[in-house]
Amino acid sequence: MNLKYSILAAILFILGFVLLVLPEKKQLSETSPEVLKYELGEETHFVSVDKVAERIINQDPTLLLIDVRMADDYLKYSLPGAENIPLEEILNPDWADILGQADRDIVFYSNADVYAEQAWMFARRKGYKKLFVMQGGLNNWFQTIIQPVIPNETSSAKEIETYHFRKAASIYFCGGQAVVSEAKPQDAIVITRKKKSKVEGGC
Repeated sequence: MNLKYSILAAILFILGFVLLVLPEKKQLSETSPEVLKYELGEETHFVSVDKVAERIINQDPTLLLIDVRMADDYLKYSLPGAENIPLEEILNPDWADILGQADRDIVFYSNADVYAEQAWMFARRKGYKKLFVMQGGLNNWFQTIIQPVIPNETSSAKEIETYHFRKAASIYFCGGQAVVSEAKPQDAIVITRKKKSKVEGGC
């Protein structure tokens, strides 16, 4: 009987030692409503589709895209390398390790801004850091990157340079000929690749 208790005591000692040396899991410190309101007002949490495209093309390992749409929409079309965390699951503890990566920029996106910004607010309020929203969402992505608008003759050198980047990015993401439009961005016809469905409207 003494041997049994000795074994149990040894097991408890080992477990206690393991718990002692294991790093304590950091608890998130919630962001105050005042800070959240300030950050929303400053709009520093927005990142342009041009910057997202550039970082994807450069295979930036510090970029992590989070598609907050439903799984069905994500499977129809998503940005390269994006994870799918539907909006209603943002605060699920199962995603804590993904959202809590301190060495990466987390960029939420949806069809437009509304749902992505809600995801940003929920996660930021919880205490997660380095969170951003891709401005304009996939609608802006298609109108700006996939189907760039040809600048007019009076455009500045910067506007022309931006257009050439978008045209090259369109070729990169479409895997062939760039889709170029002379129409205004809001009138652009979205053309996708690999039989993935066009994303329109929504949030």
